[in-house]
Amino acid sequence: MVDNRYATALVISCVLSVLATVYLSVAVGTQHWYQYTSPPVRGEANISELRSLHDEFMDGEFDEKTYSDTLFRLNGTIGLWWRCVLVPSHTHWYKESGMYNLISSHKLSQHGFPQNNLFFKSMVLSGHDLCFFLFLNFSSVSDPKMVMKCVSFTLTQQFTPKYKEPGNHNSGEDMLRTYLWRCQFLLPLISLGLVVLAGLIGFCACLCHSLTPTLGIGMLHLLAGLCTLATVCCYLAGMDLLHRVSVLPDKVDGSLGWSLYLALISSPLHMMAAALLVWAARSHSQNYYRMTAYRVA
Repeated sequence: MVDNRYATALVISCVLSVLATVYLSVAVGTQHWYQYTSPPVRGEANISELRSLHDEFMDGEFDEKTYSDTLFRLNGTIGLWWRCVLVPSHTHWYKESGMYNLISSHKLSQHGFPQNNLFFKSMVLSGHDLCFFLFLNFSSVSDPKMVMKCVSFTLTQQFTPKYKEPGNHNSGEDMLRTYLWRCQFLLPLISLGLVVLAGLIGFCACLCHSLTPTLGIGMLHLLAGLCTLATVCCYLAGMDLLHRVSVLPDKVDGSLGWSLYLALISSPLHMMAAALLVWAARSHSQNYYRMTAYRVA
């Protein structure tokens, strides 16, 4: 016979555990852990560079410096499994060939550009460069729809070593950043595995009508919460070390994303579920021993 207090504690702990697991699963599967806000680029000089960075980001070989620079310049976001950039959705601009007149001087004058500016009157760009130029410089005029394009980290890339100077393989391996990255990749998987194991044990305990495994289930939830908290700490430490060894462009701002906050919320939820489970197990055990002693007496 289970006391109503223990039953209530078990129900609340199950709800907290489910919420924490859902939050953590969403956080692991999304890319909004850290996001960059890039300023618009003025002039034609960097258009080809940004185009090559984008192409290398999407189709090139995996290199930390390459994808980091692209994230810095193209409003990128990075998570545990994904890295993404914002680009215009008009893909036909990438395929069309030939030369395009940029924009009429009348429209430019409406947005603060002088009509006698020969640079804007005469400048023509290829179709591929025009896409980036309109996106980065004249979003208020052409107002292109932006989409997020993402590339996933493969399992091999997750275990690729980090270097003291990103992109320079001769600079030596940065052991701290390497193991922080691997921990932030492995720890959430361990956390989810512990919760699944706790759920299986709890299901078997329900079938057997026993509260004996409750203490072990609570300890598994506590370990899961600690692993989730360690994941967030490793990620923040790794990003801080990356910014120390990388040169951020001017006026590029970084901020934490909602995926990281979901992971951060799931940690105390797991710990609260663990506390309720441990309390129910301990209290029930003490009452059971007292009832046994009373019957023997």
